Amino acid sequence: QVQLVESGGGLVQPGGSLRLSCAASGFTFSTYAMSWYRQAPGKERELVATITTFGDSINYEDSVKGRFTISRDKAKNTVYLQMNSLKSEDTAVYFCRARLASIRSYWGQGTQVTVSS
Repeated sequence: QVQLVESGGGLVQPGGSLRLSCAASGFTFSTYAMSWYRQAPGKERELVATITTFGDSINYEDSVKGRFTISRDKAKNTVYLQMNSLKSEDTAVYFCRARLASIRSYWGQGTQVTVSS
């Protein structure tokens, strides 16, 4: 049974930090590229960051460059998103996605991040 379970979301003040985790099971984690997406109310889901299978290529959406860091731990089958200097516009539900080229992909259920004073 494939599972992607996000955690680490919550309420944080502007300028604060959060670290999201996505624990994977039920598939060969090391062969999948991993991504974080987010969806704010009334907006389309957008890609935030992607890390390839070996972590040799990482890409970020422009608005989070220099503030967010994606990483993966093969031993724990987990992908992380460290979010620093958070802004109100970062408020969204954050989802992780596992993708095996164009063959298949899996999504987590999402975790809410709210940035507010």
